Amino acid sequence: MASTSKDHVADNVQAQSESVPDDLEPGACRESILNPTDSFDEFVCEISTSLEERNTSLTTKSSTISEIQNEIGESSKDSSLRETKSSDNLQGKNEPMSASPSNSNLTEENGDESDEKEDYLQSPELVNKEKHVFILSSAGKPIYSRYGNEDKLAGLCGVIQALVSVVEEQNQDILRSINTKDCKAVFLVKGPLILVAVSKSNESETQLVLQLTYAFNQIVSVLTLTQLNRIFEQRRNYDLRRLLSGAERLIDHLLIFMEKDPAFLLGAVRCLPLPEKARENITHAIISTCNKIRDLVFAILIAGNQLITLVRMKKYTLHPSDIHLLFNLVRSSESFKTAESWTPICLPKFDATGFLHGHVSYISEDCQACLLLLTVQRDAFFPLSQAKHTIAEKLRRSNCLVAINDALNRNKELPTTNPLKHIGIPEIRHFMYKCKSSAQLFTSDPISLDRLQDYRLRHKEGGDITVKKIEKLSDIDYIRNYRKFCNQIHCSSTPAKLIFRSNSHDTVLAWVTNGFELYVTFDPLMEKDHAIRAVDRLLHWIKKEEERIFIMNAPTF
Repeated sequence: MASTSKDHVADNVQAQSESVPDDLEPGACRESILNPTDSFDEFVCEISTSLEERNTSLTTKSSTISEIQNEIGESSKDSSLRETKSSDNLQGKNEPMSASPSNSNLTEENGDESDEKEDYLQSPELVNKEKHVFILSSAGKPIYSRYGNEDKLAGLCGVIQALVSVVEEQNQDILRSINTKDCKAVFLVKGPLILVAVSKSNESETQLVLQLTYAFNQIVSVLTLTQLNRIFEQRRNYDLRRLLSGAERLIDHLLIFMEKDPAFLLGAVRCLPLPEKARENITHAIISTCNKIRDLVFAILIAGNQLITLVRMKKYTLHPSDIHLLFNLVRSSESFKTAESWTPICLPKFDATGFLHGHVSYISEDCQACLLLLTVQRDAFFPLSQAKHTIAEKLRRSNCLVAINDALNRNKELPTTNPLKHIGIPEIRHFMYKCKSSAQLFTSDPISLDRLQDYRLRHKEGGDITVKKIEKLSDIDYIRNYRKFCNQIHCSSTPAKLIFRSNSHDTVLAWVTNGFELYVTFDPLMEKDHAIRAVDRLLHWIKKEEERIFIMNAPTF
């Protein structure tokens, strides 16, 4: 049973919240290190965008990177030289486009080949999957498929392109979704690309659009939006797989990551719980080492898909989705563990038109924390490498590496390792809490990296729909259950402020206020008043531990 803010239970909770001090909202801080823009508002806007608005939505905006270069005193001559080099590099990549023959997906085929491809669409490799993701160009040329062989799916991509084109040209409208009895297909057209998700899961249209947008941003992070648009302006039928060779694994890992981590669902970033003093020491080590490097924009320390600290240039912040792309890059690239790397990184929300240059390396062999130093200077590898070694030495001397390892290994003595035990509310099975002003997330059972890796390996082998008896719900299972509640909370037409559902399996409470978003799973048949009192105790505990759980300040260079 679901009840909205107009119902009696919501009134009870609202009255309860009015009696709570304003400063109770755990994790709230005066200035956030992240851009707390609500991602759901963006994706709802994406879904409701008209054809005319969509055609103008991807126009090139002013470059944040150029703005930073001007602020730090880059000469106009040097800037012109950079633009020339960038243009030369792009032209070099585009030359093979005009020199190579066109490989249209509508090649001539004999009857046998056509029948073989039709049979392939009915093969278990494709039919039994819970969710497909297809990416193709506006000309219908396949770019990426989550499962199967893109070349064998060329005919299907042609059909998708035809459906999108017919709706646009004949109806002057946008094809957004197709629903059948047991699945839904969601379409997203972004510039020269068409992205499609075909899902049999309980994910809503907005949640699928979110995933497709992340997949598009992953492509932009490799190429930049400027280069992507220019490629298809010069050659509409270009096979983009040539430039994305090797980047498929990033999209593969990202799609799995999104399904299993609630940070994507809520548009937030998970922080590694650390003692307040340890996080201060880590941040101070970075600032004291890097404050003389004028062109350094961000210094980010991450571990286990969690943020440890972020130091930034004044006036500039990162969106959670850009942080997620950085998490995915580090998690998907084993080479970062063996050597210091220098790589161009486009962060679409920060600046989709150009690259930041990143020095990426793990702090030490005995600590799985990865340091990313992002700059606008393309030849700054050696000074940043020296800065990294200085930071690592400072962290080792102050025992910060030990604190990071304890948090990653989930030392049983830490209160955040098993928060349900420390809170002392046995009726609570699982919870996840998002502070809206800081876009940071905390859950009762942080996703085990080993469990996520095991799932990733099984997913590569299969990904088929299976029916099995669940003896004990994992954190991933709870996230699946929260999807429909999250969709009701963020419904654009009739959003709910509070949902309370109780049955013989479990009791779920979803609650959103101006300051936070909370999802809690209780024991079955929990009474409303009892649940409200338990939530109150939970919020007080998170408030007490907020300095450990969240990053409460926004340090700058």
